[in-house]
Parts: sequence; C-alpha cells; structure tokens
Amino acid sequence: MFRLLTLADVGYTAALNSTLVLLLVGGFIAAVTAGSIAWYNSKKPAGWEDAQKPDWVPDVNKNVEPQKTETER
Repeated sequence: MFRLLTLADVGYTAALNSTLVLLLVGGFIAAVTAGSIAWYNSKKPAGWEDAQKPDWVPDVNKNVEPQKTETER
C-alpha cells in the first residue's frame, strides 16, 4: 500500500514540475517578445537613432483616441 502511494506522489511531482517549467519558458518568451516590440518602438539612446526596425516588429500608434460607446454616439 505504501509503495502505491509513493508511485502516485512521483507522478504528481513530475507533472507539476513539467507544468511549472513550461510556464517559466513560455513567460520568458512572452517577456522577451514584448520587450523587443517596446524597445524597437521607443526612443533610441544616443547612437541608435538611425537604427532600422526589423520587419517582424509591428508599428505601435501611441496617439490612439478612445472609441465611443453606443450611448455616446
């Protein structure tokens, strides 16, 4: 009986570790992507003013007007 409980505990621990590692890797990739987009769409430091943006970085429009709701129209 004790052996059966030990095997169940090992399976849960492995699944939990795998899930946490996947969340960590996914979060890191998301943070790097968001940081890259923010960097390439921001004001550049001295010496980087003429640097070209890569094609994969979308343009971010900073002057967005709020949308009107149905009651405001």
